[in-house]
Amino acid sequence: MSYIDGFVIACPKANKEKFIAHAKLGDSVFMDLGALRVVECWGDDVQKGHTTDFRMAVKAEADEEVLFSWIEWPDKATRDAAFAKMTEWMEDPSKADPRMDPEKNPMPFDGKRMIFGGFAPVLDLKA
Repeated sequence: MSYIDGFVIACPKANKEKFIAHAKLGDSVFMDLGALRVVECWGDDVQKGHTTDFRMAVKAEADEEVLFSWIEWPDKATRDAAFAKMTEWMEDPSKADPRMDPEKNPMPFDGKRMIFGGFAPVLDLKA
């Protein structure tokens, strides 16, 4: 069964087009490293919760929208190999893929408020 990396981000609404451009360039790296699919979703119906919600989780400001994204990998081993490669790039930026260069492809959001994690599917229903 596949392996999923999930992300929740707060991004300024004014940066929507910048985010899309950033994702198109940066996400192509994940595809080249073996991802099967990358999905980027811009908040459309993100409700306020009573105890917690997506907006609170990423401390979204009034001028920001919540984004929900995921990367589907064929398996955890492929994902781990991709992350090892990206860690290698962080340790030696001269070897990094230029699409991941923050000067050439800056994040149009506050990465410190991004929530992310890896998930092993336990159920996968398809039509």
